[in-house]
Amino acid sequence: MSGTYRLALCQMYTIDDKAKNQQTAADFVRRAAAGGAQVVSLPEMWNSPYDNSFFGPYAEPADGPSVQLLSDLAKETGVYLIGGSIPEREGEKLYNTSFIFGPDGSLIGKHRKIYLFDISVTGGIRFMESDTLSPGESETIIETRFGKIGVAICFDVRFPPLFRSMIEQGVHLVVLPASFSLTTGPYHWDILMRSRALDNQIYFAACSPARDVTAKYKAYGHSIIVDPWGELVGASALAESIVYADIDLEYVKRVRREIPIGFDGINI
Repeated sequence: MSGTYRLALCQMYTIDDKAKNQQTAADFVRRAAAGGAQVVSLPEMWNSPYDNSFFGPYAEPADGPSVQLLSDLAKETGVYLIGGSIPEREGEKLYNTSFIFGPDGSLIGKHRKIYLFDISVTGGIRFMESDTLSPGESETIIETRFGKIGVAICFDVRFPPLFRSMIEQGVHLVVLPASFSLTTGPYHWDILMRSRALDNQIYFAACSPARDVTAKYKAYGHSIIVDPWGELVGASALAESIVYADIDLEYVKRVRREIPIGFDGINI
C-alpha cells in the first residue's frame, strides 16, 4: 500500500442522555467527513457516561440502535467509522465494545476491550470495570483500502505485546478510543501513545471524550495523533473538537528504513 489519507478523531461530550449522545455523535461524524476525513473515530463510551452504574442501563445488543446509527453514518458519509465504544450486552454479559463499519455501512470489525480498567491509586482514583464488564479475548485488525488498521480500547494500551502482534501482521495505524482519568492522564497519556508509536514505528491515535467538569468521572481529554517518529501531528485540549491528521504510508516505510528495528521488511 502507498499514499496518504485523512484521519479524524471526534472528541465529544458524553452525558446522561443516550438520544442526545447519539445526535452529538452523528453531528461530529458528518462534520469530520465534511472536513475531508476518510477514517473517523468516536471516543470510548460515547453513548453512555463512563461509570459502572450506567453501563447496564445503557447497554445494547450488537443490533441495537447505537450500532445501527454507526452503520447508517458510515454509509451516509462514505467513511470508515471506528465507533469508539459502547456498553454491549450479550446474554448475561456486558462488554466495552467498538463496532467498526466500512463506507458501505457493513460491519468490518468488532473489538471488545481485552484489559479491563481495574486500578486503585493511593490518593487518586479507584475504578473497577470488572465489577460490571467482561473482557474481550482477541486483537482486532480491520482491512481498509488504505491498508490494515488496528483497533484497541483505553487500558489495552498498557500491554505492548498486543500491538507488536498487530504490527507483525502489517498494521500501520492503531486507533485507540480511550477515556483516561485525571489521575493517570497528566502523567501517562502522551508518553504511552508516543511510546506505542515509537515501539512499532506506526501512527498511533487516541480519541478521548471531551472533559465534562460536572461529571462523576472526568475524562482527561487531549485526543492526539502521533506519527512513527513520535511527533504529535494532531492534538486537542479539553473541550469538544475534531482532531485531523494525514496518515502517510510512505512515511511509515521511510522511518522503518532509516531506523531498522525489524519492521522494515513487513508489508503495509
